[in-house]
Amino acid sequence: MHPDSQFALLRQRRFAPFFWTQFLGALNDNLFKFALTVLVTYQLQLAWLPPALAGLVIGALFILPFLLFSATAGQLADRHDKRSLMRAVKTLEIAIMALGAAGFVLQLVPLLLGCVFLMGLHSTLFGPVKYAYLPQHLDTHELTGGNGLVEMGTFVAILLGNVAGGLLIALPGRGAQLAAAACVVLALLGRWSAQRLPPSPASDPGLRMNWNPVSETWRNLRLAHGNLVVFRSLLGISWMWFFGAVFLSQFPSFAREVLRGDEHVASLLLVVFSVGVGSGSLLCERLSRRQVEIGLVPLGAIGMSVFAVELFFAVRALPAAAGMQGVGAFLSLPANWRVLADLGALALCVGLYSVPMYALVQMRAQPTHRARIIAANNILNALFMIASSLIAGALLQAGLDVPQIFLLTGLANAVVALYIFLLVPEYLLRFASWIVTHAVYRFRVQGEDHIPTTGAALLACNHVSYVDALLIAAASPRPIRFLMDHRIFATPLLGWLFRLAKAIPIAPQREDPEAYERAFEAACRALDEGDLVGIFPEGAITRDGQLQPFKGGVMKILRTHPVPVVPLALHNLWGSSFSRIDGKGLMSRPLRRGLFNRVELAVGVPLAAEALLSPEDLRGRIEELLAA
Repeated sequence: MHPDSQFALLRQRRFAPFFWTQFLGALNDNLFKFALTVLVTYQLQLAWLPPALAGLVIGALFILPFLLFSATAGQLADRHDKRSLMRAVKTLEIAIMALGAAGFVLQLVPLLLGCVFLMGLHSTLFGPVKYAYLPQHLDTHELTGGNGLVEMGTFVAILLGNVAGGLLIALPGRGAQLAAAACVVLALLGRWSAQRLPPSPASDPGLRMNWNPVSETWRNLRLAHGNLVVFRSLLGISWMWFFGAVFLSQFPSFAREVLRGDEHVASLLLVVFSVGVGSGSLLCERLSRRQVEIGLVPLGAIGMSVFAVELFFAVRALPAAAGMQGVGAFLSLPANWRVLADLGALALCVGLYSVPMYALVQMRAQPTHRARIIAANNILNALFMIASSLIAGALLQAGLDVPQIFLLTGLANAVVALYIFLLVPEYLLRFASWIVTHAVYRFRVQGEDHIPTTGAALLACNHVSYVDALLIAAASPRPIRFLMDHRIFATPLLGWLFRLAKAIPIAPQREDPEAYERAFEAACRALDEGDLVGIFPEGAITRDGQLQPFKGGVMKILRTHPVPVVPLALHNLWGSSFSRIDGKGLMSRPLRRGLFNRVELAVGVPLAAEALLSPEDLRGRIEELLAA
């Protein structure tokens, strides 16, 4: 494994024990639930729990603790050492599985249903700890890879748990005993893995507990709402669970009624979906250059809608099946491969959508109440999943079939995603930056660690093209407020994008003195708020590819706001279609150097404000970066 690969984390004590602890817990949850579902559906005849309701009741009992206890779980995770808390939760799992084992052996369904509720409590307590643990032990550039591994592990555990639970409980004569033994063994392995966790000090040890779940949930949501990017990302994550729950809950009916396949075909759909989400989750790190790249979120959202709609048309094109098909007969029809490909691509896009959002919440939430915000997110997730079941059920009762529900979900996803992205334009700006740095140029950054992850700073760069701001934004771990020539705001697409991103329009002093002063006042307010401010000291895009004389804007800001100045230098961008070569404007000539031309951004060591006595000092440092 390459030392920079996300898989290298699986060899490190700060991550590996945690990964296996959460993996084994998710595996045990799903093995237990699915074994119980099969037991009640196929082996026992219970008048008070008919097979048609078994899955619904089990799912509701598992999710109920998320609504009741998530607020308390978030407080516990912020107040106590996370290692100690995870060990206690895994010890609780052993006790629950011991009760569950007795329930399987004696076939006491009420006891087993009680254990489902307790396992939901176990997951409720573990959830906030899980997502608060990662930013405490991983660097910012490792968050995407770490979350990708966790997301991949969770869906693999869901898949393996369902398969193992179904296979074990179905064994004649001793299936219940083997399922019981497997649950206890997995709980013991999870507790052993938790024993190897590193210390994880409490983020807010002085927190006073509020045992009222209603008032605490409301308080947590208000905490999250204090950072609108975080709060709206929580809504985006919850929508992802709504979207996924619609598909997962309808797989059995979809396989039987639409695809005319048996229960093994339903399992195949689950396999494809799980592998797709896991692949998308792992792909995030490779596509993000090892940073929290929320530009992948719009890409994932677009794919979710496109492939949901395409799945509808793929199903409509299926030939009529003569009878129920097994997996072999199902796979022998080429048209069914289109269905599986659409489902797999849709699931891959779910992974691209979810992982950066989780990483963003972990990075932007205040550490002192990060776990409580994640607990609030778990409540929102539970509510959204319940809503998905109710809405899907109402649509089925209204006469819609499953493919039509998939189509409506895909269309609704497009509307919801657009709404979120317009509310949080940072997603769209990062998406545009990602497109430019992956589909237009081969982009490389040197010295990205020099861009501050916290606190105010000025970023000063040479100005070569109309997309300089997008390239710089792609290299930054957080948003940048750019001072930009007011004329670029008249450009249809870029102007709209930069207005959404709250770029600051600036006019030459001689042309509009009032607009000039307003721009610097806005830049200083952004610095007061601890933001990054980007500035192009040349004042205009170069017309000959050479570094132009610097204006006095940087010094004007530093006189009242002596913040660090980070010098930047863009290499090899002159001569591209977005530069002003030959004196021509944007897109006024054909692409000169082709797609995927290599472009580089060099980031220098931040300069103290007192070290810069004149604009020439900064210009000299950028010249050094260009010559390197």
